[in-house]
Amino acid sequence: MAEIVGVTYPIPKWYMNRFFEEGKDVFVKPATVWKQLKPGMKFVFYQSREDTGFVGEAKIKRIIVSENPLQFYETYGDRIFLTKDELKEYIKSQERWRSGWKSRGKEKKKLWMAIELEDIMKYDKPVKPKRFVPVGGQYLKE
Repeated sequence: MAEIVGVTYPIPKWYMNRFFEEGKDVFVKPATVWKQLKPGMKFVFYQSREDTGFVGEAKIKRIIVSENPLQFYETYGDRIFLTKDELKEYIKSQERWRSGWKSRGKEKKKLWMAIELEDIMKYDKPVKPKRFVPVGGQYLKE
């Protein structure tokens, strides 16, 4: 079985410069494709919406999971690639996907993750993936 060496998530093109030019180094999204991740693994930026492809990579420094994504601002402040208002809109847009699953009679809280990155590097040109990258992301295997 192939070993997991990292992860990739689609990020709209208009946010990419925040990582490569503005110095943002914390990626936040609903917690998907994360349980196998460890510090030191690779994070590959998949640019979505236009000019799609892998456009850069970084090393995962730290992963934090929380039910309240706004708490990440207490830890990381403006290092997060989304502004607080953008994250609030993102949270609101995710509400419609609530599964309504109940665990022992209680509604399950959605988990969010913050992935702190280091050694961020932009590629010279986008690299087309061999496989489709789903919205939730996917592990990278060797």
